[in-house]
Amino acid sequence: MRTTIDIPEDLLRQTKAVAALRGVKMKDLVEEFVRSGLRQSSRNNRAGLGMKCSIPVTIPAEGRTIPSLTNAEIFEVLEGEDDQRHDRLS
Repeated sequence: MRTTIDIPEDLLRQTKAVAALRGVKMKDLVEEFVRSGLRQSSRNNRAGLGMKCSIPVTIPAEGRTIPSLTNAEIFEVLEGEDDQRHDRLS
């Protein structure tokens, strides 16, 4: 099936160069890359990994609750820490 996609010029040049070095058509190389990416994505989903997350996730110790804070309360805590760190009075 024929379709049109927009990719950055530098990526297009790299793709053409790799295809030429491998001696394959660019369409075949792109197909290979898409299939590879989909297989990798499928493996991640089956492994329960889903999307990679850069936010640290912590699990509290049993019996310990984590207080629910508003943004204003979090800001207040951070400001207090900054004041302490820089020897400022609250």
